Amino acid sequence: MRLLHTADWHIGKELGEFSLLAEQQVAFEQIVQLAKQYQVDGVIIAGDLYDRAIPSLAAMAELERELRVLNIAEGLPIYAVSGNHDGATRLGAGAEWRAANDLFLNTTLAGAFTPIELADTQIYLLPFIDPTDARIYYQRSLEEYEQYASIEQVMSDILGDMEKSFDPAKRHVLVTHYYVSGPGNENYELTSETNSKVGGLKNLAANLFDAFDYVALGHLHLKQASPSEKVKYAGSPIKFNTKEAGNEKGVYLVDLDATGLKTTWLPLQTKKDLIVLHETYATLIDPDFYQKYERQGANYFSIRLQGFTKEQTIRQTLTEIYGDIVELQYDVTAINEHLVSQEANDLAEELDDVALIERFYQDVSGTRLDNDMKTVIQETMIALRRDTEEA
Repeated sequence: MRLLHTADWHIGKELGEFSLLAEQQVAFEQIVQLAKQYQVDGVIIAGDLYDRAIPSLAAMAELERELRVLNIAEGLPIYAVSGNHDGATRLGAGAEWRAANDLFLNTTLAGAFTPIELADTQIYLLPFIDPTDARIYYQRSLEEYEQYASIEQVMSDILGDMEKSFDPAKRHVLVTHYYVSGPGNENYELTSETNSKVGGLKNLAANLFDAFDYVALGHLHLKQASPSEKVKYAGSPIKFNTKEAGNEKGVYLVDLDATGLKTTWLPLQTKKDLIVLHETYATLIDPDFYQKYERQGANYFSIRLQGFTKEQTIRQTLTEIYGDIVELQYDVTAINEHLVSQEANDLAEELDDVALIERFYQDVSGTRLDNDMKTVIQETMIALRRDTEEA
């Protein structure tokens, strides 16, 4: 049995104000070519197919196109689950006729207990669920509520019930979407997907899944998050934030046979890279510095300014140099230090309140206030002064 493991497509995702659909399409085409090159028996998509519960029409059209290409044009079985970003009910529509074409996309706990039966493998599809879903499924009473307060408390029951249907003559694969921790990722630096415990869902211990021969995980976006050799994250196909910027993206080729498990990492090439720059303004506008990078649409840039500058057209100037800037952050410490300096005091004396606000707005946005905006600010400042005097 040979499978291609991918996850966290997040179709419809935006990076700053930029749509990532073009980058996602390039990554998808590579996934198709890898599936064909290595003659896989099926493709695993371990959750978060969409970036939001109610995706845009463009995102829906793109995901449907990609599923058609894999499943119908290329004739590849798909084994997928919904993730925490997906709207499970919407994503699960049409499950019966999809499954008839070997497109298995499970979005419910009830559907997780019936494995996909292959010649030598059983594949279980466990979507991201809330503990409430498990309490309802298992019909736990109010007295038993606290026993099912978190996903860790119910996962043992869920996995135990799966094991009851194990065919001892077959291999067992689980596709799921959770934050799973173990010896292999104890020192893993948490990304945006793991900083918060959404809906009371915490991390699960990797040893809970010991009964399975391979666990295809989604949720964390980097392969480095994999807790063990047989419990792995494929990560996302493209880079979604600065914490992923310096890491390689790809998919896992998973071979399961009588000799055991073998996984092979297959890297993907991004259409546009995400480059993070932490430099002073003077460095950023120096041709000797910026000419080292492909710019003007070739890459995305996340820029954090070090130090302080009086330049009033920061964003405009940097955009003219670099092109697609997904975020521009300022060194708050340096700004605070400047504001308490004599120079800042002198500046404040020279400029009235409206002028100060206008300058700040221009620094941040790269555009000037129009007359209507100035009028609103002037009226607001007059009202604030009046309130202060009356107090």
